[in-house]
Amino acid sequence: MRFNNEIKLLEELAKLEHQQWAHWTTYLLNNLTKENIKKWTKQIKTPYPKLSEKEKESDREWGKKVLEIIKQKNNLGL
Repeated sequence: MRFNNEIKLLEELAKLEHQQWAHWTTYLLNNLTKENIKKWTKQIKTPYPKLSEKEKESDREWGKKVLEIIKQKNNLGL
């Protein structure tokens, strides 16, 4: 039973990850400028603790979505 629940949770999280990737890729393709490439390259090289609060908050928004899925699964006893 636990194995099936873990698979269900994994699938929910993978679905969210795909949504996050699709969201980012769409934004990237619609905003691909030299300035943004320079900015994003800097962000890639920056460890999370050293990001600005605005940048961290953007990541937290997706983290909150993960937490919500986990909370829902826990409430269902999964």
